[in-house]
Amino acid sequence: MRALNDIQLCSLLDDDILGGDLTTHSLGLAEQPAQLEFRARQTMTVCASEEALRLFELAGSQARLLMRSGSRAGAGELILEAQGSAASLHLAWKTAQNLVEWASGIASATAGIVAAANGVAVACTRKNVPGTKAMSIKAVRAGGGIMHRLGLSETLLVFAEHRLFLKDTPAQTLTQLRRAQPEKKIIVEVGDPGEALRWAQAGADVLQLEKFTPEAVAACREALQAFPAPSRPLLAAAGGVRADNAAAYVAAGADLLVTSAPYTAPPKDVQVTFLLTA
Repeated sequence: MRALNDIQLCSLLDDDILGGDLTTHSLGLAEQPAQLEFRARQTMTVCASEEALRLFELAGSQARLLMRSGSRAGAGELILEAQGSAASLHLAWKTAQNLVEWASGIASATAGIVAAANGVAVACTRKNVPGTKAMSIKAVRAGGGIMHRLGLSETLLVFAEHRLFLKDTPAQTLTQLRRAQPEKKIIVEVGDPGEALRWAQAGADVLQLEKFTPEAVAACREALQAFPAPSRPLLAAAGGVRADNAAAYVAAGADLLVTSAPYTAPPKDVQVTFLLTA
C-alpha cells in the first residue's frame, strides 16, 4: 500500500523537474534505452519502495518491485529495478532514491527500538517533520511500531500545559473528560512519581512518564502494585527512549514505550546503478 497518492508523487517530481532535465537533454541522451537498480548498501528495513516504483512509472519508465516496505534487506540486496529511456529514469532517480533512503532510515530506527523492547509495544509520537506525516506513519509501521497519536482530534492526552488552566482536582478533571468523551481512554503526562501517583489515584487510564529514568519508572511501578489490576493505569515511558535504553525501560516495568527518536534517524544508503540496454 502506498502512503502517497499520484497527485502527491507528481508534486514531488515537479519540485525537482519543473524546468526539465537540462543535462540529459543537452547531452542528447534523452531517448537512449537504459535500466536502473536500487540496492541496499547496508542492512536496513525497507520503506517507500512502492512509492519509488510509482515515481518511475509516472516519469514514463517501467519498474519491478523486489522488496516491499517492511522487508529486511541485507547489504547488496536488490530493492527495485526500472527500465525505460534515459530521460525517464533520470527524471525519477533522485526523488525516488531520497524518499526510500529517508523512509528506510525511520523504519530501520523503529525496528531497532522494537527489537530492543522485546515484545513491549513501541509507539511513535506526532513529532514528525511537518508535511511528512503520511510517509512517517508508513515508515513507523514498516519498522514494527505503532502510532501513539495521529493528531489532536484522536486521543485525550492531558499535559501540564492543559492543567495550568484548570482549578479542578484530578478526579474532577477526569470526570469531566469521561462525560465529554465517554469512549476515550484518558492519558495524563506526568513529570515525577508523586504526580504519577496522584493521577493514578484519580483514575487515569494511562500515565505518560515524561523523561523518567528507568529507575523512576521502576519506582512508579512499585508504587502502583497496590492498585487492583483492572484499575491500575498503564505506564508509558516517554522522552529520550532509544534503541540503546529501550530494554532498560522494559525491565523497569513500562507497559509501552513512546518515542520520537526514529524521526531524526539518519537515512539509509541506497546504491543506484544505471546500466545500458541494447
